[in-house]
Amino acid sequence: MRRSLAGVALAVTSMVALSFLIPLGALVMSLVKEQSVTAAEQRAAALAPVLTLTTDPSALRESAAGLDAAEHLVVHLPDAQTLGDSQAPAPLLERAEKGRESISQKIRGGWICLQPVVLPGDRVAVVENFVPDEELTRGVKASWAMMLLLAVGLVGGSVLVADRLGAKVVRSSKKLAQASHTLGQGNLDTRVEPMGPKELRDAGDAFNAMAHRMTELLAIERELVADLSHRLRTPLTALHLASERMAGTPESARVEAAVHALEAELQAIITAARTPLAVGPMGHGMRSAETGTAQQPTGAGPSECPRCEVADVVRRRTAFWAVLAEQQSRPCSLELTQEPTAVSLSDDDIAAVVDALIGNVFSHTPPGTAFGVRVVRTAQAVELVVEDSGPGIPEPDRALSRGSSTGSSGLGLDIARRAAAVTGGSMRIAHGPRGGAHLTVVFALAPPLPTQRGPRGSRRRTGWWPPRMR
Repeated sequence: MRRSLAGVALAVTSMVALSFLIPLGALVMSLVKEQSVTAAEQRAAALAPVLTLTTDPSALRESAAGLDAAEHLVVHLPDAQTLGDSQAPAPLLERAEKGRESISQKIRGGWICLQPVVLPGDRVAVVENFVPDEELTRGVKASWAMMLLLAVGLVGGSVLVADRLGAKVVRSSKKLAQASHTLGQGNLDTRVEPMGPKELRDAGDAFNAMAHRMTELLAIERELVADLSHRLRTPLTALHLASERMAGTPESARVEAAVHALEAELQAIITAARTPLAVGPMGHGMRSAETGTAQQPTGAGPSECPRCEVADVVRRRTAFWAVLAEQQSRPCSLELTQEPTAVSLSDDDIAAVVDALIGNVFSHTPPGTAFGVRVVRTAQAVELVVEDSGPGIPEPDRALSRGSSTGSSGLGLDIARRAAAVTGGSMRIAHGPRGGAHLTVVFALAPPLPTQRGPRGSRRRTGWWPPRMR
């Protein structure tokens, strides 16, 4: 029986090996040729971004040498200058230049790849990469010899290898399916240990990344609800001040009770939103906040990112708070730079930062406490400074931690810190010259637009604001 099974396995594996060996040999030759051509096309395409930046011959030669050690890369500049030994026929070169068409075809002695690059001024440069015939068949004979050895080994051990591989594939597939069912039932901590063939290991890694990202997205959603809820504190503060002005009227007690009830509900929403699933880093932007580096969406240029002028937003939001400051007899000063203050954040993000900082002044200092707002432009950043003459912040590090401040949600200063960190900036808390808190939020400047001119001369406008409060 064992001899019969061995004979059957020998006959079957021999026929299978022969039926695959011949076409596989042809396929190897085709793949080697295709890989060589693809690599040549990629090297030609990789030089295109360099041409859009510079047409300096020395820089182009250095870039070409780094991409192609065999020096097959040739650059045809618009001024008829050729960098390297060209192998391209003149008709193909003219076709690529005038028709702006990428060409990849067989010519005498090898394979030619022509990649046109449109330069400023509607000029066209052509990147050429020539692949000799010996490169198109390099390694084919060695591959054929290796396939013969593998065929012999396959005949001898195919049955055992197939059995072992099949058992491994089935085991890893079952574990992945079981983990998927567990995750579907709501256990977000489910993970798998990647095992088996490469495809199943990749599937296991993808499953773990998906489960981790699901947990992350749920945490982001909870934090977003908390942040949006915290923004409601600004109109809530205005309602609270309005209820104080109504003191003595029949409606004052009811309005005050409603305001306190709304504040309690808002605090409950923030607490409930932040409690579950608040694990892991926040989204892409928040990961940037943790590392302190600004990141843009993949493929997005400077003109596609959100932009706003910090000085303009601060002017509008301070005008809103100045009305409330006048009602509480709070001296308020505003100082804005006249230089450009563009940062990579939206108007709403900057407005949230301003409201959080000034709102803290109204919430944690008594009426009559003076405060000031300044926007300062430095060489690489925009600084938003809010200072007051109140009691100050006794524990700055704790104040920057979410949910750790006594009597508040602890989100206000953290919103400002994260907004600054997304641009690559930071936030500082200190005691200012007024004797109270001195908060400085540093936003990194947004990258200049393609048509944007350099910054103008520095002029500053200072003084008390509004005028009647001088």
